[in-house]
Amino acid sequence: MAKVWQHPYLNVFKHFKVEEWKRSTKEGDVTTFMDKTLKGTVYRIRGSIPASNYIQLPKTSTQTLGLTGHYLYLLFKPMPGKCFVVHLDVTTEDSQVVRISFSNLFKEFKSTATWLQFPFICGAAKGSVYECTARTSKQDLVGVAPANVRWTCLMLDLHYILSMYLNRRYSHLKSIKLCSNLLVKNLYTSDLLFEPGVMFSEARQAKLAFHGISPMPREMAFPVPKGENWHDRYDYIRFPSDGSKLPYDSIQKGCSNPAEGVQVLEDPIRHLPRPVTLTKAVRDRVSLIQQITSPKDMPRWSPLVTKSIPEVHLATSGPLEEAYSGDQEFSRVEGLQAAGDSTVPLHATTDGGIHVYAHRMGNVAIHSVGISSDETVYTKITGPEVLSSKKASPCRRLLPDPILKLRTIIGFGGCSTKWALWTKNSSAVVYPCHAIIITMQIETGEQRFFIGHTDKVSALTFNGNSALLASAQMGHLSMVRLWDFQKGKCLSMFKTHVHSVSSLSLSYSGTVLCGIGKDGHGKTMVVVWNTAQVNQGGEVVVLAKAHTDVDIQTLKIAFFDDTRMVSCGRDNVRLWRVRSGALRSCPVNLGEYHSLEFTDLAFEKGHSAEREPEDRTLFVCSRSGHILEIDYKNVTIRNARRLLPSQIQHSHRREKQTFNSGPGIAINSISVSSTFCATASEDGYVRLWPLDFSAIFLEAEHEGPMSSVSISPDSLKVLCTTSTGNLGYLDVQSRGYNTLMRSHTDSVLAFSVDGLRKQMATVSQDNTIRIWDLVSMQQLYDFTASDEMPCTVAFHPAQQIFACGFSSGVVRTFSLAGSDLLMEHKQHRGAVTGLTFSPDGNLMFSSCSHGTLALYNCAAQKSHVLRVLANVVSQDAEHGPNTLAVSGDGRFLAFVGPSKYTVTVMDAHSLDELLRIDVSILDLDSTNLDSALRICFAPMPVGHLLVSTSSNKVLVLDAKTGRLVREVSRVHKLSCSSLALSEDARYLLTAGDRVVKVWDYQMRFDINFQVYIGHSEPVRQVAFTPDQQHVISIGDAIFLWDFLAVSRAESPKADIHPYVESLVPPRAETSSEKLKDFTSSANEIPRQSAPLPSLASPPCLDISSIHQAGRDDIFSESDEGEEAGLKGSSREAADGYKDHSTLVMEEPVENEETLVVRPKVSQECSRSPSHSGNEPRKETKGPEPQHYIRPDSYRHFTPRFKASVLPKRVLYPPAGNEGLKLKAVIGYNGNGRGNMVWNPDTGFFAYTCGCVIVVEDLHSGSQQHWIGHPEEISTLAVSHDAQVLASASGQGNGDSRCQIRIWNVQDGTCQKVIFHHETQVQAMAYSRDDRLLVTLGDYSDRTLALWNTHTYDLMSSTHFLEPVHEVAFNPLFDGELACVGRGAVAFWLIEQRGADISLKVHRAAIPDMVGLVELTSLCYSTNYLLYSGTNTGQICVWDTQTNRCFMTWEADEGEIGVLLCCGNRLVSGSNTKRIRLWSVAAVQELRLKGSDARSSSVLLEHEMTLDGTIVGATFDDSLDMGIVGTTAGTLWYINWAESTSIRLISGHKNKVNEVTFSPGESHCATCGEDGSVRVWSLASMELVVQFQVLNQSCQCLAWSPIPISRSGAEGQHVVAGYSDGTIRVFSISRTEMELKMHPHSVALTAIAYSADGEIILSGGKDGLMAVSSPRTGMTIRVLIDHKGSPITVIQCTRKQYHDFGIEGGELWLAASSDRRVSVWVSAWLKDKCELIDWLSFPAPASLEAPSSLPPSLAAFCPWDNGVLVYVGFGMQKEILFYSLRQKQVVEKIPLLHFATSLSLSPAAHFLAVGFNERVLSLIDCTTRTEQDFVGHDDSIHLCRFTPSGKRLFTASYNEILVWEITST
Repeated sequence: MAKVWQHPYLNVFKHFKVEEWKRSTKEGDVTTFMDKTLKGTVYRIRGSIPASNYIQLPKTSTQTLGLTGHYLYLLFKPMPGKCFVVHLDVTTEDSQVVRISFSNLFKEFKSTATWLQFPFICGAAKGSVYECTARTSKQDLVGVAPANVRWTCLMLDLHYILSMYLNRRYSHLKSIKLCSNLLVKNLYTSDLLFEPGVMFSEARQAKLAFHGISPMPREMAFPVPKGENWHDRYDYIRFPSDGSKLPYDSIQKGCSNPAEGVQVLEDPIRHLPRPVTLTKAVRDRVSLIQQITSPKDMPRWSPLVTKSIPEVHLATSGPLEEAYSGDQEFSRVEGLQAAGDSTVPLHATTDGGIHVYAHRMGNVAIHSVGISSDETVYTKITGPEVLSSKKASPCRRLLPDPILKLRTIIGFGGCSTKWALWTKNSSAVVYPCHAIIITMQIETGEQRFFIGHTDKVSALTFNGNSALLASAQMGHLSMVRLWDFQKGKCLSMFKTHVHSVSSLSLSYSGTVLCGIGKDGHGKTMVVVWNTAQVNQGGEVVVLAKAHTDVDIQTLKIAFFDDTRMVSCGRDNVRLWRVRSGALRSCPVNLGEYHSLEFTDLAFEKGHSAEREPEDRTLFVCSRSGHILEIDYKNVTIRNARRLLPSQIQHSHRREKQTFNSGPGIAINSISVSSTFCATASEDGYVRLWPLDFSAIFLEAEHEGPMSSVSISPDSLKVLCTTSTGNLGYLDVQSRGYNTLMRSHTDSVLAFSVDGLRKQMATVSQDNTIRIWDLVSMQQLYDFTASDEMPCTVAFHPAQQIFACGFSSGVVRTFSLAGSDLLMEHKQHRGAVTGLTFSPDGNLMFSSCSHGTLALYNCAAQKSHVLRVLANVVSQDAEHGPNTLAVSGDGRFLAFVGPSKYTVTVMDAHSLDELLRIDVSILDLDSTNLDSALRICFAPMPVGHLLVSTSSNKVLVLDAKTGRLVREVSRVHKLSCSSLALSEDARYLLTAGDRVVKVWDYQMRFDINFQVYIGHSEPVRQVAFTPDQQHVISIGDAIFLWDFLAVSRAESPKADIHPYVESLVPPRAETSSEKLKDFTSSANEIPRQSAPLPSLASPPCLDISSIHQAGRDDIFSESDEGEEAGLKGSSREAADGYKDHSTLVMEEPVENEETLVVRPKVSQECSRSPSHSGNEPRKETKGPEPQHYIRPDSYRHFTPRFKASVLPKRVLYPPAGNEGLKLKAVIGYNGNGRGNMVWNPDTGFFAYTCGCVIVVEDLHSGSQQHWIGHPEEISTLAVSHDAQVLASASGQGNGDSRCQIRIWNVQDGTCQKVIFHHETQVQAMAYSRDDRLLVTLGDYSDRTLALWNTHTYDLMSSTHFLEPVHEVAFNPLFDGELACVGRGAVAFWLIEQRGADISLKVHRAAIPDMVGLVELTSLCYSTNYLLYSGTNTGQICVWDTQTNRCFMTWEADEGEIGVLLCCGNRLVSGSNTKRIRLWSVAAVQELRLKGSDARSSSVLLEHEMTLDGTIVGATFDDSLDMGIVGTTAGTLWYINWAESTSIRLISGHKNKVNEVTFSPGESHCATCGEDGSVRVWSLASMELVVQFQVLNQSCQCLAWSPIPISRSGAEGQHVVAGYSDGTIRVFSISRTEMELKMHPHSVALTAIAYSADGEIILSGGKDGLMAVSSPRTGMTIRVLIDHKGSPITVIQCTRKQYHDFGIEGGELWLAASSDRRVSVWVSAWLKDKCELIDWLSFPAPASLEAPSSLPPSLAAFCPWDNGVLVYVGFGMQKEILFYSLRQKQVVEKIPLLHFATSLSLSPAAHFLAVGFNERVLSLIDCTTRTEQDFVGHDDSIHLCRFTPSGKRLFTASYNEILVWEITST
């Protein structure tokens, strides 16, 4: 009877009154809300820790529920993307408590005597992609719930579970614990088996009562709309579901429908199992459980099989099976496949479906492209191959490739000059020149190069037979490379994990390598590596390593034993040995010589049969002149000698050196042969001694101190190096000396070439001028200026004269014939920046850093001045060799000036101004002014003037009119430092960063440039030699290149532009782990190694100003004729091989082409393809596309220009001890494209700001921040289950390709980083089943890549020859996608046959009536429709079954960049700022019925105008509400039903100039270049009010310290200074402007309230400071002390009235950009303002413009009264603390970089410093500790602590980051 009250069922929540929480308990985040699906209240349990967020019944563990029901029913819904846990404590009949737990956290079933754990497998909506996934990739569903998980009725047979799994009998249910994350409706217990979705009438008809089954009671039932099926909306899980199953099971979906005659299982204990007829979905689900619980090893995933594929119309000559063996002309290129490649085995299927798979570890199934009107060819390929076709056309690029070949480098050293080695045959020497290793034949001077190091080489060593060469480079973690010396190939490279390797030694056999460096704490570290396997492709492994406190200068491995080493250094000589994996050492007892500084050591050579190998002498030399002979075997000193200075006799002859007492001569190096010894000393002598050191038998004197000496293996030559950069050898037999190389010892600044005499002049920072012979590359003359630096140099065109300009402003001319000074001109006051002669040599021009221009007459040898003009050349521009340019006919002179924004052209003979061109206004899209950097005239008669600009462009201007002819964008990563054109105007040279680029000047090809690396420092100048046979580039050294371009008559012409080209790079290119090895051949710079292109896109050529007659005008006028002559003929490639890498389109049939694309790759395709020369080919009719021209579409992402650089070193804080925590990000990057995602089902919402991904909770407003991208993020994509987010950005440090990061949405961790695209990624999309990810490059990259999302391996990559704007997957068929571009849609079909993958593409052109437009956007509908938008505002509708466009309409006046569709509704967004909602119900009927359709019109339902171009949008499934992003940096919430648009996220569009805070810290205000002042709530970081001033920039801002007129919030004011010199005072409470003043005539740069709020202090760009009253608006006084230099900071603070001996209650300071700080005491009521201190901080002379220098910043120290803090450009990078009382600097804190922003915490002794390197540093002034933080993608120009010191605001351009101070 005790159980009667529980019949027929018990509502647990109702019975225990859960809502009162008296008999139950809740913990953590447990809430109630109204569920739309169930139309009732449910409980939501959330939280990341299940044990802390739960509902428990009963209230305490000592109580019991006492529920005896046979079955437990739980009505719940797992939260999408989350995990949940449920615990049931049940009591057995023997009073044993057993816990039954189930969770989707559990991966497998586990059991103990008291605990059963069951995995729970979440179900998915019927027909969804997740259900499809459950039938195929089944193991993947064990885990978090899918995005569309449904409400579930779970029935647990508690009686059966205990008896089957534990052999116990069930008594009652004791307690229940429901843990996060889930929604729960209710709990029920019953002895009846309820069946959901069955009506009582149906139950009676089916006689279910006979089977113990009852319909679900109304109280327990889920609501089902009329006409729908219960099982289509909900899940019913019965556990256990089949009595015949094994007990090792999981809880899974077991759906049956008894109303349809399905027999249902009864109690498996009491009855025999009965057969159950299951649906296919349920059978798949049961199979899933068996797979999970089976002990068999299963594949990690299985292929997805799709039964039906939309037909793609292919015109084929026969069945596909016949064509399969087809084309035998596909060529194979060997050598690209990675070692160890293998294909993942896949299960064969017979249903003809699409098999989407991923290949691991290569042997990639790659396919070719074939296009033909009458055949389709399938080819099975086992490795990477060349893209081929029967009818191949050339890939258009600059030929020949390579066009430059490195011939000679003049230079030696860089990091050190002590490394120079002999080869085994003594015929060549090996030495480093900065980042390149050079082998020089001593007889011929021929050089061979080893290229691959990215920084200066710091150490070199050979093994015994010179077969293996090891080299190390400088850097934080030095890189070591091992080379096959004969082949010039890099065998291995590895990081050493030590800083700055200073010495390397290879064993004689080459199996052991030893290195010396420093660890992170500055301690000496010795590392020994095993290199035995490196020749067989093996890895280098560490044998042993040791830390030591002793100094080590040199360490060498004994040539007789690989395990023994000797080292020497300051105060020590040590013997080392590797034994049992440990490196141990013992010191040599030096006795009285223990305090010497030892520099080098050498072993005695030769071997005697009577002696043991280790029985030999060790020679060690020292800086005191001592040479010790040490018995190596017995570790004792045999002899000690000392080199002394010579004795000067009365006859003034020098005696030979002797070894006696007295001060010695430092010996820097020693080398020993079997017969003699050589020493290199600090006095510049190399001395040869017999082994007993009895006398010198040969010596050679050098120009500077010796660095090293080395005796050749044949003992006939002695190699010598000096610290002055000289390299030579002494011939012992002939006693002659041969100089091999002389070099500058510092950066080379400029050069000039004398074409007549084949000579070159160079000037360097080492204060020397050197003249070189261009044939032999030997130095001819050397001029030294001891107290001034030569800056620029120029050869006279005809005479043997050259001119040189110096840093002192002097211009001198020298005669080489007489080796004397001819003239000295002193017209300039600043450093000479430009110097050049006219082509005829009659005139000379010079300019200086102070803007002066001088003209000289040089008709005679003694030149004289003709005219001098002041302030005409820009003083702000960056100075370099191309400051002045003279036209080829000598008529015009051009330069940058008088400002950096203008270029002036003058008459060269009179210096009369002819033309002034403002380059700052040529870029209308940028808010920053562009400035000119370098200039160059094109040869006559082209008549062009080339200008490189600060935005990385090269402008081609008409030299006579100044009209812009065209522009090339993103020429270099930073700025272009040099320009040069060939004499025939066919080739353009540019230099920038560390690379040289060669361009086709006409920009006619797909790839218009080639990149060449090798320089380790920025390239300062590049030019052709006068004979056009060579190219010279200078920077760290002098590089001479052979120029291999053919003459114009031989130049090949490419005339065919294929539509698409497909390739897959080798796997190493897409790996995120492998090191990038830029090494190939040692004879020339490898073209594959060049980092293409660096930071931004390849150049974009703007030809808008050229007359366009069609689209062929970017080619030369002779193209058409040459093409006509070559049509149908055989063409040979310029470099001799035939091309099979490019396909040719046949003439289109009805404007449609169908292609079969099979991705291929080849080495040729990455180099220079050419025409197929064997067979005639058809040519595509119609205009050729314009390449690398930015298309007429705003869809393409263009990163904002940044002058900042990525940091090379970051001092990350220890984990858990971070002083700052990123709290919030203010702003959305409106410059991105599709960079906002929102999943309405899960609520996941993310967007980007700079390089940060912001994940925001739309309910609470809390943010997560995912940091990792090095550059601005261009776009985002989220998987359909909202579990994975993909993000893309530009290249980072050392990357040559864009970075795509894959994030786990659950924990915010980066799972993978992949690389493929070269410029920018503009769009990404996941397939509907989330198995594939497609990424699309921008108009310069033109690559579409397909990735497997299980491994993120690259499946295929397709290169287009025209820009593609957008891509999308078909939601109906996972193997279909479409992309849009110029005038056509390309429909792609992914098809798999076994391990073979092919891409079929059908290109469908738009109807002629639409016109020539760009298709800029697209979206699929679920009813076989595709919508595409155009740049002219039209929307085209396509039938995806026939791939035809059947409808268009005018939808907008501008470009449509965003389209979204669901059912019969369509949303469009455009650059007219409008977003529109369309009703397109008639479109489907029109598709099906055509002209018989009742209606053919669409209806505009709604329209909204926002604040910028629409760049991204996401809506819910019904398109009722969504989020829209605009270029104004705003994210809008759109609700069509309510006609509302609400700002969700808002930020400044342009640069943020200031942040200020209210006194109570309730609000903050920001101002920016966009002219707005915005007030934010600090608690929510929401925008409260915005004040906008049109056409002005708000430069500075301040919040009133106390109310001016009224008390409380009503008196809160902010004052803002603007670019027009005005000051505006705004009332916060009344949200209006109260006052406007105009005290300045120029832009304001700083503003502040006085401490009492009664005065406004303002500073302008001209250095004037105004004192104004906010009450009257009058300017009280003007201070002119800083006149001439912009004010950077004004700060006010209170002081004691008589403090500092001056009356006044206020202390304030002002800083200006000229590094001056003034400190004032004021009593404004008494009209008193007195200067009490004036500080001027020194700085080195800089050639940079003042505006480009770091700012001068000052602030009062909050924790130390009377101290101010200063940072700025100075002699050192440091923070200075200056005491106003002591009148001196009292403290200094060193910095790694110059600071760009500064803030001091009012609460703790913290300093926040921002840098141009995008790093924020938090410095604890008490402990002197520093922590670095990243998150900004540009220079941090603003840091501001809040008044409480609890938060820190930092700004970088328009993004604001809010940090929370976690340190105390």
